[in-house]
This record gives sequence, structure tokens and C-alpha cells, in this order.
Amino acid sequence: METTLSWLNGWRLSPLALPMLLPLCDSAAEARQMTDPAIIDRAVAEFTGAAIGTPGGARLASDPRLQLAPCDSPLAVSWHTAARTAVKVECPNAAGWRIFVAITPVAHTAAAAPVIKRGDALVIVVRGRGFSVQQPGEAVEAGAVGDWIDVRTSRKAEPVRARIERPGLVSIPAG
Repeated sequence: METTLSWLNGWRLSPLALPMLLPLCDSAAEARQMTDPAIIDRAVAEFTGAAIGTPGGARLASDPRLQLAPCDSPLAVSWHTAARTAVKVECPNAAGWRIFVAITPVAHTAAAAPVIKRGDALVIVVRGRGFSVQQPGEAVEAGAVGDWIDVRTSRKAEPVRARIERPGLVSIPAG
């Protein structure tokens, strides 16, 4: 007795023929239409200022099997927890996805004394390939050399993350 599957309008189909009719899910065209998890890893590393697996950086690389809709805008990265143990990465365009990435805790030592206090006036430098721009700003929080803190350019401006280079100077890498 031959095994067959019922098909549309009484057609019968052998189970061996079924795989030939199913589309392949791992085609190169579909892969190109997804957001590459490496882009998420780079965004998190740029935001935290630390590489994957290092203190302050992502605990692990994003799963390469992750399939997220394509994102045509720059990814939005922000702290998810006040303790800075996770960041939120989201696509602000119509795709509208959001993921959370665990961060390796940073061990703070007594030797890392704060060099900037909340409310301190400072210089914010944005550096990129072949350029650097600076602007006066204000510290929103305290930190030691090497720490990433929130700073703003005016009282009404949204805070941005910057790394403390020395007392009175913070930097933001561009690209």
C-alpha cells in the first residue's frame, strides 16, 4: 500500500515529493534581508566602549542564527538597567524589533577615584577618522578615568555617553 498525502482538489502527492515543493528557508537572498548580528555586536561595543567578553562589554557575541528584520536606520542603544548589567538595542524604523544584551560587570576598585563629579564643566570631544570636534558640556554623573558617563551640552539637551580621558575632558568616538 503506497502512502500518499491528500492535496488540493483531490490530487495525491507522495511524501518523497513534498520536500521538492517547499521553499528553502536558508537562501542567500533571505539572509541578506535580515539584520546581521555582527552589527548589533559593533553597536554594543561602541556604546559601552568595551569589547565582547571584557569587563563593561557584552558577555557574549550575538547568536549568528538570530533573524531580525532589516533595519534601515542606525540602531538605538541605551542602558536597560540602572546597574548597567544590560543594554537595550532597538531598531527605530518600521521593523520595530528590540533585544537586550547582557553586560559583563566592571569591578570597581578603590584606586579608581572619581576625577569628574556631577555638574562639573568639561570639554566634550567627538573624534573620528581625520577629524575632531569639541564643545563645552556638563557631567550628568561622576566617574573615574576610563569610565563611561552621561554628559550633555546644555541643560535642555539629552544626555549622551562619553568616556572620561582625564579631569575635565571626555570623548565620544565617531564611527
